[in-house]
Amino acid sequence: MLPNGNKKVYLKPNLVPEPLVDNWYAWPHLISPATAAMNIKERHLKIMDSYIENPQIHSMAVSDPRMLGGPFMDFPKESVNEVVALKEKTMSDNRDLIALADSIKSVNQLLQENATGSCIEPLYETVPENIRGYVELGYELNHKPVFRFFESLLYKSSHYKEDLQSIVFYLTEQDERPFVLSTPRIENEKGKLHLQIPFKSKALDEFFRMQYEPNTIQYAAEMLNIKPEDEALFNTFFTETPPLQYQKYTGDGIRTRYFGHACILVETKNLTILTDPVISYYGYKYETNRFTYSDLPETIDYVLITHNHQDHILFETMIQLRHKIKKIIVPRSGGGSLQDPSLKMMFNAVGFHNVIEMDELETVNETGVSITGLPFIGEHADLNIRSKLCYHVNVDERKLLFFADSCNVAPDLYRHVYKLIGDVDVMFLGMECDGAPLTWLYGPLLMQPIKREYDYSRRLKGSNYENGIDLVNRFHPKEVFVYAMGQEPWLKHIMSLIYTEASNPIIASNKLIEECRKRNIRAERLYGEKEIVYE
Repeated sequence: MLPNGNKKVYLKPNLVPEPLVDNWYAWPHLISPATAAMNIKERHLKIMDSYIENPQIHSMAVSDPRMLGGPFMDFPKESVNEVVALKEKTMSDNRDLIALADSIKSVNQLLQENATGSCIEPLYETVPENIRGYVELGYELNHKPVFRFFESLLYKSSHYKEDLQSIVFYLTEQDERPFVLSTPRIENEKGKLHLQIPFKSKALDEFFRMQYEPNTIQYAAEMLNIKPEDEALFNTFFTETPPLQYQKYTGDGIRTRYFGHACILVETKNLTILTDPVISYYGYKYETNRFTYSDLPETIDYVLITHNHQDHILFETMIQLRHKIKKIIVPRSGGGSLQDPSLKMMFNAVGFHNVIEMDELETVNETGVSITGLPFIGEHADLNIRSKLCYHVNVDERKLLFFADSCNVAPDLYRHVYKLIGDVDVMFLGMECDGAPLTWLYGPLLMQPIKREYDYSRRLKGSNYENGIDLVNRFHPKEVFVYAMGQEPWLKHIMSLIYTEASNPIIASNKLIEECRKRNIRAERLYGEKEIVYE
Protein backbone atom coordinates (compact mmCIF):
# COMPACT_ATOMS: atom_id res chain seq x y z
CA MET A 1 0.00 0.00 0.00
CA LEU A 2 1.34 3.47 -0.91
CA PRO A 3 1.78 6.04 1.89
CA ASN A 4 -1.17 8.48 1.98
CA GLY A 5 -2.73 6.31 -0.72
CA ASN A 6 -6.28 7.43 0.09
CA LYS A 7 -5.63 11.17 0.34
CA LYS A 8 -6.54 13.26 -2.72
CA VAL A 9 -3.52 14.86 -4.36
CA TYR A 10 -2.37 16.50 -7.61
CA LEU A 11 0.40 15.71 -10.04
CA LYS A 12 3.43 17.87 -9.42
CA PRO A 13 3.78 20.57 -12.11
CA ASN A 14 7.38 19.52 -12.84
CA LEU A 15 6.55 15.88 -13.60
CA VAL A 16 7.95 15.04 -17.04
CA PRO A 17 6.48 12.14 -19.04
CA GLU A 18 8.95 11.28 -21.81
CA PRO A 19 7.25 9.06 -24.41
CA LEU A 20 9.62 6.51 -25.93
CA VAL A 21 9.60 4.16 -28.90
CA ASP A 22 12.09 1.33 -28.54
CA ASN A 23 13.77 3.37 -25.76
CA TRP A 24 14.24 6.43 -28.03
CA TYR A 25 12.41 9.74 -27.56
CA ALA A 26 9.15 9.54 -29.51
CA TRP A 27 8.66 11.91 -32.43
CA PRO A 28 6.37 11.54 -35.47
CA HIS A 29 8.72 9.47 -37.65
CA LEU A 30 8.89 6.80 -34.94
CA ILE A 31 5.12 6.19 -35.08
CA SER A 32 4.34 5.54 -38.76
CA PRO A 33 5.59 1.97 -39.42
CA ALA A 34 7.61 2.72 -42.58
CA THR A 35 9.42 5.77 -41.19
CA ALA A 36 9.95 3.99 -37.86
CA ALA A 37 11.60 1.07 -39.64
CA MET A 38 13.91 3.38 -41.58
CA ASN A 39 14.88 5.38 -38.49
CA ILE A 40 15.64 2.29 -36.42
CA LYS A 41 17.81 0.81 -39.19
CA GLU A 42 19.40 3.96 -40.61
CA ARG A 43 19.62 6.22 -37.53
CA HIS A 44 19.46 4.36 -34.24
CA LEU A 45 21.66 1.40 -35.13
CA LYS A 46 24.19 3.62 -36.90
CA ILE A 47 24.47 5.97 -33.91
CA MET A 48 24.94 2.99 -31.58
CA ASP A 49 27.58 1.47 -33.87
CA SER A 50 29.42 4.78 -33.98
CA TYR A 51 29.40 5.07 -30.19
CA ILE A 52 30.54 1.47 -29.67
CA GLU A 53 33.40 2.00 -32.13
CA ASN A 54 34.62 5.24 -30.53
CA PRO A 55 32.81 6.39 -27.36
CA GLN A 56 35.48 9.02 -26.72
CA ILE A 57 34.43 10.99 -29.80
CA HIS A 58 30.81 11.01 -28.63
CA SER A 59 31.81 12.12 -25.14
CA MET A 60 33.85 15.00 -26.56
CA ALA A 61 31.14 16.01 -29.07
CA VAL A 62 28.31 16.33 -26.54
CA SER A 63 30.46 18.65 -24.41
CA ASP A 64 31.06 20.96 -27.39
CA PRO A 65 28.19 23.48 -27.88
CA ARG A 66 29.01 23.64 -31.59
CA MET A 67 28.07 19.96 -31.93
CA LEU A 68 24.72 20.27 -30.15
CA GLY A 69 22.03 18.34 -31.99
CA GLY A 70 24.48 16.08 -33.81
CA PRO A 71 24.30 12.26 -33.99
CA PHE A 72 26.19 11.75 -30.73
CA MET A 73 25.15 9.74 -27.71
CA ASP A 74 25.16 11.66 -24.45
CA PHE A 75 26.73 8.83 -22.45
CA PRO A 76 30.11 8.66 -20.70
CA LYS A 77 32.66 6.53 -22.54
CA GLU A 78 32.29 3.90 -19.81
CA SER A 79 28.76 3.02 -20.99
CA VAL A 80 29.90 0.86 -23.92
CA ASN A 81 28.62 -2.38 -22.43
CA GLU A 82 25.18 -0.91 -21.85
CA VAL A 83 25.00 0.37 -25.42
CA VAL A 84 26.16 -2.99 -26.77
CA ALA A 85 23.35 -4.64 -24.79
CA LEU A 86 20.86 -2.07 -26.10
CA LYS A 87 21.97 -2.68 -29.67
CA GLU A 88 21.55 -6.44 -29.27
CA LYS A 89 18.08 -5.89 -27.80
CA THR A 90 17.21 -3.55 -30.68
CA MET A 91 18.31 -6.14 -33.24
CA SER A 92 16.25 -8.81 -31.51
CA ASP A 93 13.08 -6.80 -30.77
CA ASN A 94 13.00 -5.14 -34.18
CA ARG A 95 13.94 -7.99 -36.48
CA ASP A 96 10.89 -7.52 -38.65
CA LEU A 97 11.15 -3.70 -38.74
CA ILE A 98 14.79 -3.94 -39.81
CA ALA A 99 13.70 -6.37 -42.51
CA LEU A 100 10.97 -3.91 -43.51
CA ALA A 101 13.56 -1.15 -43.91
CA ASP A 102 15.66 -3.46 -46.08
CA SER A 103 12.63 -4.30 -48.20
CA ILE A 104 11.72 -0.63 -48.67
CA LYS A 105 15.18 -0.04 -50.10
CA SER A 106 14.87 -3.21 -52.19
CA VAL A 107 11.60 -2.00 -53.73
CA ASN A 108 13.22 1.29 -54.62
CA GLN A 109 16.22 -0.47 -56.20
CA LEU A 110 13.89 -2.86 -58.03
CA LEU A 111 12.10 0.07 -59.62
CA GLN A 112 15.24 2.01 -60.46
CA GLU A 113 16.76 -0.99 -62.23
CA ASN A 114 13.70 -2.47 -63.93
CA ALA A 115 10.99 0.16 -64.33
CA THR A 116 12.31 1.89 -67.45
CA GLY A 117 9.02 2.98 -68.98
CA SER A 118 7.36 -0.29 -69.96
CA CYS A 119 4.44 -1.89 -68.11
CA ILE A 120 5.23 -2.12 -64.41
CA GLU A 121 2.79 -4.93 -63.52
CA PRO A 122 5.28 -7.86 -63.74
CA LEU A 123 7.41 -6.28 -61.01
CA TYR A 124 4.77 -6.93 -58.33
CA GLU A 125 5.83 -10.59 -58.31
CA THR A 126 9.37 -9.61 -57.33
CA VAL A 127 8.45 -7.33 -54.42
CA PRO A 128 9.85 -8.76 -51.14
CA GLU A 129 7.26 -10.88 -49.38
CA ASN A 130 7.15 -8.89 -46.13
CA ILE A 131 6.10 -5.74 -47.98
CA ARG A 132 3.99 -7.38 -50.68
CA GLY A 133 0.45 -6.03 -50.68
CA TYR A 134 1.48 -2.93 -48.74
CA VAL A 135 2.89 -0.96 -51.70
CA GLU A 136 1.65 0.27 -55.04
CA LEU A 137 4.12 0.69 -57.91
CA GLY A 138 3.78 3.27 -60.64
CA TYR A 139 5.28 6.03 -62.72
CA GLU A 140 5.12 9.79 -62.32
CA LEU A 141 4.53 11.92 -65.42
CA ASN A 142 8.20 12.05 -66.37
CA HIS A 143 8.13 8.24 -66.50
CA LYS A 144 10.26 7.94 -63.35
CA PRO A 145 9.22 5.04 -61.13
CA VAL A 146 7.66 5.67 -57.73
CA PHE A 147 5.99 3.64 -55.02
CA ARG A 148 3.56 4.47 -52.27
CA PHE A 149 2.35 2.66 -49.16
CA PHE A 150 -1.13 1.57 -48.24
CA GLU A 151 -0.36 3.15 -44.90
CA SER A 152 -3.64 2.22 -43.25
CA LEU A 153 -2.83 -1.45 -43.87
CA LEU A 154 0.65 -1.04 -42.39
CA TYR A 155 -0.91 0.25 -39.17
CA LYS A 156 -3.13 -2.85 -39.04
CA SER A 157 -0.19 -5.20 -39.66
CA SER A 158 2.55 -6.61 -37.43
CA HIS A 159 4.77 -3.79 -38.69
CA TYR A 160 3.05 -1.38 -36.28
CA LYS A 161 4.62 -2.32 -32.95
CA GLU A 162 2.66 -0.79 -30.11
CA ASP A 163 4.63 -2.90 -27.64
CA LEU A 164 7.71 -0.74 -28.34
CA GLN A 165 5.97 2.24 -26.74
CA SER A 166 6.69 3.27 -23.16
CA ILE A 167 6.87 6.36 -20.98
CA VAL A 168 9.58 7.45 -18.55
CA PHE A 169 8.31 9.62 -15.70
CA TYR A 170 10.61 11.82 -13.64
CA LEU A 171 10.73 15.16 -11.84
CA THR A 172 12.77 17.96 -13.38
CA GLU A 173 14.32 20.88 -11.52
CA GLN A 174 15.30 22.93 -14.55
CA ASP A 175 14.17 23.95 -18.03
CA GLU A 176 17.17 22.72 -19.96
CA ARG A 177 17.41 19.04 -20.76
CA PRO A 178 20.03 17.21 -22.84
CA PHE A 179 19.27 16.83 -26.55
CA VAL A 180 17.10 13.72 -26.76
CA LEU A 181 16.90 12.68 -30.42
CA SER A 182 20.36 11.09 -30.50
CA THR A 183 20.45 9.35 -27.11
CA PRO A 184 18.21 6.47 -26.03
CA ARG A 185 17.06 5.85 -22.50
CA ILE A 186 18.89 3.16 -20.55
CA GLU A 187 16.81 1.05 -18.18
CA ASN A 188 16.84 1.66 -14.43
CA GLU A 189 18.04 5.27 -14.44
CA LYS A 190 17.92 6.66 -10.92
CA GLY A 191 14.82 8.72 -10.15
CA LYS A 192 13.06 7.65 -13.35
CA LEU A 193 10.06 5.35 -13.57
CA HIS A 194 9.88 3.48 -16.88
CA LEU A 195 6.39 2.13 -17.64
CA GLN A 196 5.64 -0.11 -20.60
CA ILE A 197 2.38 1.49 -21.66
CA PRO A 198 0.93 2.26 -25.10
CA PHE A 199 0.46 5.94 -25.88
CA LYS A 200 -3.25 5.41 -26.60
CA SER A 201 -3.95 4.16 -23.05
CA LYS A 202 -7.00 5.86 -21.55
CA ALA A 203 -5.32 5.46 -18.16
CA LEU A 204 -2.95 8.23 -19.21
CA ASP A 205 -5.89 10.58 -19.77
CA GLU A 206 -7.16 9.98 -16.24
CA PHE A 207 -3.65 10.28 -14.83
CA PHE A 208 -2.98 13.68 -16.44
CA ARG A 209 -6.38 14.93 -15.37
CA MET A 210 -4.82 14.91 -11.90
CA GLN A 211 -2.81 17.98 -12.92
CA TYR A 212 -5.90 19.97 -11.88
CA GLU A 213 -8.44 17.45 -10.50
CA PRO A 214 -7.18 15.74 -7.34
CA ASN A 215 -7.49 12.03 -6.79
CA THR A 216 -5.77 9.41 -4.68
CA ILE A 217 -2.31 7.99 -5.29
CA GLN A 218 -3.86 4.56 -4.93
CA TYR A 219 -6.25 5.33 -7.80
CA ALA A 220 -3.35 6.47 -10.00
CA ALA A 221 -1.20 3.48 -9.07
CA GLU A 222 -3.94 1.00 -9.93
CA MET A 223 -4.62 2.69 -13.28
CA LEU A 224 -0.96 2.51 -14.29
CA ASN A 225 -0.27 -0.91 -12.73
CA ILE A 226 2.53 0.37 -10.52
CA LYS A 227 4.70 -2.44 -9.14
CA PRO A 228 5.35 -2.61 -5.38
CA GLU A 229 9.06 -1.93 -5.88
CA ASP A 230 8.23 1.33 -7.72
CA GLU A 231 5.73 2.68 -5.21
CA ALA A 232 8.20 4.84 -3.25
CA LEU A 233 9.36 6.66 -6.40
CA PHE A 234 5.80 6.94 -7.75
CA ASN A 235 4.68 8.55 -4.51
CA THR A 236 7.13 11.46 -5.05
CA PHE A 237 5.24 12.53 -8.20
CA PHE A 238 2.32 13.95 -6.22
CA THR A 239 1.62 17.00 -4.08
CA GLU A 240 -1.19 18.27 -1.87
CA THR A 241 -0.58 21.80 -3.19
CA PRO A 242 -3.22 22.79 -5.76
CA PRO A 243 -1.92 24.02 -9.13
CA LEU A 244 -2.00 27.66 -10.16
CA GLN A 245 -5.53 28.64 -11.13
CA TYR A 246 -6.47 29.12 -14.77
CA GLN A 247 -8.11 32.48 -15.32
CA LYS A 248 -10.90 32.08 -17.86
CA TYR A 249 -11.32 34.83 -20.42
CA THR A 250 -14.81 36.33 -20.15
CA GLY A 251 -14.54 39.42 -22.34
CA ASP A 252 -16.35 40.15 -25.59
CA GLY A 253 -13.18 40.18 -27.71
CA ILE A 254 -10.31 37.68 -27.88
CA ARG A 255 -7.28 36.91 -25.76
CA THR A 256 -4.07 35.50 -27.24
CA ARG A 257 -1.40 33.89 -25.10
CA TYR A 258 2.04 32.87 -26.32
CA PHE A 259 3.31 29.68 -24.64
CA GLY A 260 6.64 29.48 -26.47
CA HIS A 261 7.87 28.50 -29.93
CA ALA A 262 4.80 28.20 -32.24
CA CYS A 263 2.28 27.59 -29.45
CA ILE A 264 -0.45 30.25 -29.29
CA LEU A 265 -3.70 30.02 -27.34
CA VAL A 266 -6.57 32.01 -28.85
CA GLU A 267 -9.59 32.41 -26.56
CA THR A 268 -13.02 33.93 -26.76
CA LYS A 269 -15.53 33.53 -23.96
CA ASN A 270 -17.03 30.61 -25.89
CA LEU A 271 -14.17 28.92 -27.76
CA THR A 272 -10.45 28.11 -27.52
CA ILE A 273 -7.88 27.34 -30.22
CA LEU A 274 -4.31 26.13 -29.54
CA THR A 275 -1.62 26.00 -32.24
CA ASP A 276 1.31 23.52 -32.33
CA PRO A 277 1.28 22.67 -28.59
CA VAL A 278 4.67 22.72 -26.88
CA ILE A 279 4.16 23.47 -23.18
CA SER A 280 6.76 24.04 -20.46
CA TYR A 281 6.82 22.95 -16.81
CA TYR A 282 7.05 24.92 -13.56
CA GLY A 283 7.55 24.24 -9.87
CA TYR A 284 11.26 25.08 -9.76
CA LYS A 285 13.45 28.17 -10.10
CA TYR A 286 13.63 29.58 -13.61
CA GLU A 287 14.62 32.81 -15.34
CA THR A 288 12.23 32.83 -18.31
CA ASN A 289 8.59 33.72 -17.66
CA ARG A 290 6.11 31.29 -19.16
CA PHE A 291 2.53 30.16 -19.39
CA THR A 292 2.25 26.47 -18.64
CA TYR A 293 -0.30 23.66 -18.26
CA SER A 294 -2.12 25.47 -15.46
CA ASP A 295 -2.80 28.37 -17.88
CA LEU A 296 -4.81 26.17 -20.24
CA PRO A 297 -8.60 25.76 -20.05
CA GLU A 298 -10.17 22.44 -19.14
CA THR A 299 -11.45 22.16 -22.72
CA ILE A 300 -9.55 23.05 -25.88
CA ASP A 301 -11.98 23.21 -28.79
CA TYR A 302 -9.40 23.03 -31.58
CA VAL A 303 -5.73 22.17 -31.79
CA LEU A 304 -4.14 23.28 -35.07
CA ILE A 305 -1.08 21.37 -36.31
CA THR A 306 0.90 23.17 -39.01
CA HIS A 307 3.38 20.45 -40.05
CA ASN A 308 5.06 17.20 -39.17
CA HIS A 309 8.25 18.25 -37.38
CA GLN A 310 9.17 17.33 -33.82
CA ASP A 311 9.00 20.95 -32.57
CA HIS A 312 5.40 21.29 -33.79
CA ILE A 313 4.11 17.83 -32.85
CA LEU A 314 5.49 17.09 -29.40
CA PHE A 315 3.97 13.88 -28.05
CA GLU A 316 5.22 14.73 -24.57
CA THR A 317 2.78 17.65 -24.60
CA MET A 318 0.04 16.14 -26.76
CA ILE A 319 -0.46 13.07 -24.57
CA GLN A 320 -0.88 15.29 -21.51
CA LEU A 321 -3.50 17.39 -23.31
CA ARG A 322 -5.42 14.62 -25.07
CA HIS A 323 -8.26 14.47 -22.56
CA LYS A 324 -8.83 18.24 -22.96
CA ILE A 325 -8.93 18.37 -26.77
CA LYS A 326 -12.22 18.25 -28.66
CA LYS A 327 -10.81 18.33 -32.20
CA ILE A 328 -7.40 18.34 -33.88
CA ILE A 329 -6.96 19.82 -37.35
CA VAL A 330 -4.05 18.40 -39.33
CA PRO A 331 -2.87 18.93 -42.92
CA ARG A 332 -3.64 16.21 -45.45
CA SER A 333 -0.65 14.06 -46.42
CA GLY A 334 0.66 13.14 -49.85
CA GLY A 335 -1.07 9.76 -49.78
CA GLY A 336 1.42 7.09 -48.85
CA SER A 337 4.84 8.49 -49.75
CA LEU A 338 7.62 7.50 -47.37
CA GLN A 339 8.64 11.08 -46.53
CA ASP A 340 5.06 12.24 -45.93
CA PRO A 341 3.21 9.88 -43.58
CA SER A 342 -0.42 10.57 -42.70
CA LEU A 343 -0.82 12.74 -39.60
CA LYS A 344 -4.41 11.63 -39.17
CA MET A 345 -3.45 7.94 -39.10
CA MET A 346 -0.58 8.68 -36.74
CA PHE A 347 -2.76 10.56 -34.26
CA ASN A 348 -5.48 7.91 -34.50
CA ALA A 349 -2.93 5.21 -33.70
CA VAL A 350 -1.84 6.96 -30.48
CA GLY A 351 -5.34 7.53 -29.15
CA PHE A 352 -6.68 10.70 -30.79
CA HIS A 353 -10.01 9.91 -32.48
CA ASN A 354 -11.12 13.49 -33.08
CA VAL A 355 -8.87 14.36 -36.02
CA ILE A 356 -9.98 16.52 -38.95
CA GLU A 357 -7.79 16.26 -42.03
CA MET A 358 -7.76 19.57 -43.88
CA ASP A 359 -6.56 20.59 -47.35
CA GLU A 360 -5.57 24.00 -48.66
CA LEU A 361 -8.47 26.48 -48.72
CA GLU A 362 -10.80 24.19 -46.79
CA THR A 363 -12.61 25.82 -43.87
CA VAL A 364 -14.06 24.73 -40.53
CA ASN A 365 -16.76 27.03 -39.15
CA GLU A 366 -18.03 27.59 -35.60
CA THR A 367 -20.26 30.39 -34.35
CA GLY A 368 -18.26 33.56 -34.90
CA VAL A 369 -15.10 31.65 -35.85
CA SER A 370 -13.71 30.21 -39.07
CA ILE A 371 -10.44 28.29 -39.54
CA THR A 372 -9.07 28.04 -43.09
CA GLY A 373 -6.05 26.07 -44.19
CA LEU A 374 -3.65 28.01 -46.41
CA PRO A 375 -0.70 26.84 -48.53
CA PHE A 376 2.58 26.36 -46.69
CA ILE A 377 5.66 26.54 -48.91
CA GLY A 378 9.31 25.66 -48.27
CA GLU A 379 10.96 24.61 -44.96
CA HIS A 380 11.01 20.93 -45.96
CA ALA A 381 14.37 20.81 -47.76
CA ASP A 382 12.69 20.66 -51.21
CA LEU A 383 11.11 17.27 -50.52
CA ASN A 384 7.68 16.57 -51.96
CA ILE A 385 5.69 16.90 -48.74
CA ARG A 386 2.04 17.96 -48.61
CA SER A 387 1.27 17.62 -44.90
CA LYS A 388 1.83 21.29 -44.08
CA LEU A 389 -0.66 24.14 -43.65
CA CYS A 390 -0.69 27.73 -42.55
CA TYR A 391 -3.94 28.84 -40.89
CA HIS A 392 -6.18 31.86 -41.34
CA VAL A 393 -8.30 32.21 -38.21
CA ASN A 394 -11.17 34.70 -38.31
CA VAL A 395 -12.53 35.36 -34.81
CA ASP A 396 -15.43 37.81 -34.65
CA GLU A 397 -14.07 39.60 -37.73
CA ARG A 398 -10.54 39.82 -36.30
CA LYS A 399 -8.20 38.04 -38.72
CA LEU A 400 -5.14 36.14 -37.48
CA LEU A 401 -2.61 34.53 -39.82
CA PHE A 402 -0.37 31.72 -38.55
CA PHE A 403 2.42 31.27 -41.09
CA ALA A 404 4.50 28.89 -38.93
CA ASP A 405 7.76 28.15 -40.80
CA SER A 406 6.45 28.85 -44.29
CA CYS A 407 9.37 30.44 -46.08
CA ASN A 408 7.63 32.35 -48.89
CA VAL A 409 10.12 31.28 -51.55
CA ALA A 410 7.48 31.85 -54.27
CA PRO A 411 5.80 35.18 -53.43
CA ASP A 412 3.25 34.80 -56.24
CA LEU A 413 1.62 32.06 -54.15
CA TYR A 414 0.59 34.50 -51.46
CA ARG A 415 -0.41 37.07 -54.08
CA HIS A 416 -3.11 34.57 -55.07
CA VAL A 417 -3.98 33.88 -51.43
CA TYR A 418 -4.34 37.60 -50.69
CA LYS A 419 -7.03 37.89 -53.35
CA LEU A 420 -9.08 35.41 -51.33
CA ILE A 421 -8.56 36.56 -47.73
CA GLY A 422 -7.50 40.22 -48.00
CA ASP A 423 -5.84 42.18 -45.21
CA VAL A 424 -5.22 40.63 -41.80
CA ASP A 425 -4.99 42.09 -38.31
CA VAL A 426 -2.26 39.91 -36.78
CA MET A 427 0.51 37.89 -38.45
CA PHE A 428 2.61 35.22 -36.73
CA LEU A 429 5.73 34.36 -38.75
CA GLY A 430 8.59 31.90 -38.15
CA MET A 431 12.03 33.31 -39.05
CA GLU A 432 14.50 30.55 -38.16
CA CYS A 433 16.08 31.30 -41.54
CA ASP A 434 19.24 29.17 -41.28
CA GLY A 435 17.68 25.77 -40.66
CA ALA A 436 19.22 22.34 -40.38
CA PRO A 437 20.31 20.51 -43.54
CA LEU A 438 18.10 17.94 -45.23
CA THR A 439 19.75 14.90 -43.65
CA TRP A 440 19.38 16.16 -40.06
CA LEU A 441 15.72 15.13 -40.15
CA TYR A 442 15.17 13.14 -43.33
CA GLY A 443 18.53 11.37 -43.74
CA PRO A 444 17.26 7.89 -42.73
CA LEU A 445 14.59 8.03 -45.45
CA LEU A 446 16.92 8.83 -48.35
CA MET A 447 17.46 6.01 -50.83
CA GLN A 448 20.85 7.26 -51.99
CA PRO A 449 23.63 9.29 -50.35
CA ILE A 450 23.53 12.99 -51.08
CA LYS A 451 26.51 15.24 -51.78
CA ARG A 452 27.44 17.42 -48.83
CA GLU A 453 27.00 20.66 -50.78
CA TYR A 454 23.50 19.59 -51.88
CA ASP A 455 22.61 18.56 -48.34
CA TYR A 456 23.69 21.91 -46.91
CA SER A 457 21.93 23.86 -49.66
CA ARG A 458 18.58 22.19 -48.86
CA ARG A 459 17.55 23.52 -45.47
CA LEU A 460 14.69 23.20 -42.98
CA LYS A 461 14.35 26.96 -42.78
CA GLY A 462 11.73 29.62 -42.24
CA SER A 463 11.44 33.07 -43.77
CA ASN A 464 14.31 35.54 -43.97
CA TYR A 465 13.88 39.34 -44.01
CA GLU A 466 13.04 39.51 -47.72
CA ASN A 467 10.50 36.69 -47.43
CA GLY A 468 8.98 38.25 -44.33
CA ILE A 469 8.70 41.83 -45.52
CA ASP A 470 7.03 40.62 -48.72
CA LEU A 471 4.33 39.03 -46.55
CA VAL A 472 3.94 42.26 -44.58
CA ASN A 473 3.64 44.21 -47.82
CA ARG A 474 1.12 41.67 -49.10
CA PHE A 475 -1.27 41.27 -46.14
CA HIS A 476 -0.92 44.72 -44.46
CA PRO A 477 -1.08 43.42 -40.86
CA LYS A 478 -1.58 45.81 -37.97
CA GLU A 479 0.64 43.60 -35.80
CA VAL A 480 3.52 41.26 -36.64
CA PHE A 481 4.90 38.69 -34.22
CA VAL A 482 7.99 36.64 -35.00
CA TYR A 483 7.70 33.23 -33.35
CA ALA A 484 8.78 29.57 -33.76
CA MET A 485 12.43 30.52 -33.25
CA GLY A 486 13.34 27.72 -30.84
CA GLN A 487 14.78 30.19 -28.32
CA GLU A 488 13.02 29.10 -25.14
CA PRO A 489 15.22 27.04 -22.80
CA TRP A 490 12.58 24.31 -22.52
CA LEU A 491 13.04 23.56 -26.25
CA LYS A 492 16.75 22.74 -26.20
CA HIS A 493 16.13 19.01 -25.85
CA ILE A 494 14.46 18.89 -29.29
CA MET A 495 15.80 22.00 -31.08
CA SER A 496 19.51 22.31 -30.22
CA LEU A 497 19.59 26.02 -31.19
CA ILE A 498 21.86 28.58 -29.58
CA TYR A 499 21.53 32.16 -30.83
CA THR A 500 23.69 35.23 -30.36
CA GLU A 501 23.09 38.78 -31.59
CA ALA A 502 25.25 37.85 -34.59
CA SER A 503 23.04 34.90 -35.57
CA ASN A 504 21.39 35.29 -38.95
CA PRO A 505 17.81 34.61 -37.69
CA ILE A 506 18.22 37.27 -34.99
CA ILE A 507 19.63 39.82 -37.44
CA ALA A 508 16.88 39.09 -39.99
CA SER A 509 14.02 39.23 -37.47
CA ASN A 510 15.44 42.40 -35.85
CA LYS A 511 15.48 44.02 -39.28
CA LEU A 512 11.88 43.00 -39.97
CA ILE A 513 10.70 44.26 -36.58
CA GLU A 514 12.49 47.58 -37.04
CA GLU A 515 11.00 48.09 -40.50
CA CYS A 516 7.50 47.27 -39.23
CA ARG A 517 7.83 49.75 -36.38
CA LYS A 518 8.92 52.45 -38.81
CA ARG A 519 5.58 51.88 -40.53
CA ASN A 520 3.68 52.10 -37.21
CA ILE A 521 3.01 48.36 -37.28
CA ARG A 522 3.25 46.82 -33.84
CA ALA A 523 6.05 44.23 -34.07
CA GLU A 524 7.87 41.97 -31.62
CA ARG A 525 9.86 38.75 -31.50
CA LEU A 526 8.04 36.59 -28.97
CA TYR A 527 9.92 34.86 -26.19
CA GLY A 528 8.79 33.11 -23.03
CA GLU A 529 5.26 34.41 -22.51
CA LYS A 530 3.06 37.13 -23.97
CA GLU A 531 -0.61 38.01 -23.48
CA ILE A 532 -2.59 40.37 -25.68
CA VAL A 533 -6.29 41.11 -25.25
CA TYR A 534 -8.31 42.51 -28.14
CA GLU A 535 -11.63 44.00 -27.00
